[in-house]
Amino acid sequence: MSQPKEIFVKTDRCMGCRSCIIACAVAHSESKTLFGAVAQSPGPKNRVYVEWVAPDKKVPIVCRQCEDAPCMYACISGAISRNEKGIVVTDPDKCIGCWTCVMVCPYGVIGRNLETRKAYRCDRCPDRDIPACVSACPTGALVYDTVPAYSGAVRKQVSQALSKAEGE
Repeated sequence: MSQPKEIFVKTDRCMGCRSCIIACAVAHSESKTLFGAVAQSPGPKNRVYVEWVAPDKKVPIVCRQCEDAPCMYACISGAISRNEKGIVVTDPDKCIGCWTCVMVCPYGVIGRNLETRKAYRCDRCPDRDIPACVSACPTGALVYDTVPAYSGAVRKQVSQALSKAEGE
């Protein structure tokens, strides 16, 4: 099995534009278009959040797809499972709206749709090659890659910075 891809966050690059939030909501709308999403009722729900932790510091937060996912083990109806690609998903047909998953999520990224009384989470946009939030990010604050590839790119960047610093 190939390495699954993850969404990595480069907090130093986020400018808080919320393009990721809009793209996520549009990708999870019925029409898959901005105008259709705006007109949809109830409105589509985004699965990525941008938190402002200081006036000049914004942090995008997405489901981390925990290896030992507390939400999956806490779900009393069996609605949360890991699919064949390793993604933690919520089956809305099984969800009873008890919000236990919301209470145990260490990142606070499981949403509550009060109209449908169903929980929802990042599903990594299964109908897309690259999740909508990552595609929409104008600064590259969100990166979709495997752990080895991402770690290798970070090591290369650090090595170049260290090499440059030593040469000065």
